[in-house]
Amino acid sequence: MFELLKNLSNIVGPSGFEQDVQRFILHEVKDYVDEYHVDAVGNLLVKINGNDAKFPSLVIAAHTDEIGFIVKKIEENGLIRFEKLGGFDDRILLSLPVLIKSDRGVVHGVIGTLSVHYVKWDDPNRVANHRELYIDVGARSKEEVSEMGIRVGQPISYGTECKKIGNNRVVGKAFDDRVGCALLIRFLQNIRETGAKHGDIYGAFTVQEEVGLRGASVVSAAVEPDYALILDTTPSSDTHDTLMTGTRVLGAGPCIKIVDKSLIAHPLVTQHLKKIAQDSHIPHQLEVFMGIGTDAGAIHMTHKGVSTGVISIPTRYTHTPIEVVDLEDMENSYKLLYEFVVTLNELKGKTFLDT
Repeated sequence: MFELLKNLSNIVGPSGFEQDVQRFILHEVKDYVDEYHVDAVGNLLVKINGNDAKFPSLVIAAHTDEIGFIVKKIEENGLIRFEKLGGFDDRILLSLPVLIKSDRGVVHGVIGTLSVHYVKWDDPNRVANHRELYIDVGARSKEEVSEMGIRVGQPISYGTECKKIGNNRVVGKAFDDRVGCALLIRFLQNIRETGAKHGDIYGAFTVQEEVGLRGASVVSAAVEPDYALILDTTPSSDTHDTLMTGTRVLGAGPCIKIVDKSLIAHPLVTQHLKKIAQDSHIPHQLEVFMGIGTDAGAIHMTHKGVSTGVISIPTRYTHTPIEVVDLEDMENSYKLLYEFVVTLNELKGKTFLDT
């Protein structure tokens, strides 16, 4: 799982520029699915045909985009102004390494910052807006930047690399939601080998989640599933920071989402997830957190409506270049996903009133 996550994490793919991520994923899954296509907005949709009519159809979704930046202006002295794609805390941007996807490949740069020797003339409490900041790619002029293949409108991501820390944890960028993508890829590769019975399974690798759940908003109409299960990360709350509540703990298993700002999960789905987690002795947590939204928010209320739930993987330092996940949480999330799919026949014909 680590190598797959590492390969996914290191790809540059901010919202609207997920092509390289989608190419990688397609290469990984195309030999394991019955159908695949890329829709008009960029979602990669795949299908494994069902082998038992007693099972409802299911779409499993994970978003491929990451938060990032876009080249906005190139100054005469070679410094680059940028705009944000997705939700950032401007306090973390100073001095970060970044990667620009240029016409000539990936270009390394850094977000500039004042030397500490100037701080005595500055207000140390002031947080610089991202529009005041700039990226330095080592160029001396606008012409040199152009020679590097850098143009206005090109995508930029954090420049950190994925690596292991501690005994079973990983740090890197874009775990939101390349972690979910890794789980879904592995599931699609393995489900047939298990010989398990299942209904039609659709995998939706969506785009532009970080800028408004845009890709997910067209998925339900395209595949018309009976149920939907979203794989995404959720910020942990297990450090000693003031705002932490200890309700989502790294290493304590996947979170079964109850509610966030975009979704009140369907009780049929959450009830079933809790049951199979208990029956299969899968460590798990219940998630009530209003600080985030997921693709579930779009999928559950588009087309005719879809009974939807979410498996959330706890992640520290979400939306920073140093997100941390626990590989055991990923393994337990995979087990929960698998058990949900192969027991989905238990929900056949049930409704909201059966909860």
